[in-house]
Amino acid sequence: QVQLVESGGGLVQAGDSLRLSCAASGRTFSSHSMGWFRQAPGNEREFVAAISRQGVVTHYTDSARGRFTISRDNAKNTVYLQMNNLKPEDTGVYYCAADPSMRLYSTRVNEYDYWGQGTQVTVSS
Repeated sequence: QVQLVESGGGLVQAGDSLRLSCAASGRTFSSHSMGWFRQAPGNEREFVAAISRQGVVTHYTDSARGRFTISRDNAKNTVYLQMNNLKPEDTGVYYCAADPSMRLYSTRVNEYDYWGQGTQVTVSS
């Protein structure tokens, strides 16, 4: 079925930028809304950003809004997360996820059916 592979993570300093990518398999990418989540060790996985099927509607958690931008290129079966002005509290494993339902988007972990393996983002102060 749907396979997701994240890339683009790394070790950066506060104030730097990173661009994460999530490549999806299959020919049904455009029928899925997509989300980005992050998780620090010992913490719950938390919502970061989501995007609707055609990329028209986006939604962000408060801490990401204004600094992060989610986008997608359905022709390339790829969703992106541009992260600017990174802060140490942004540190964690970042996961992309796909929701095949008719929801515009979702902020809930258990409403996504497919997940990538994650990519580590570490921001030093």
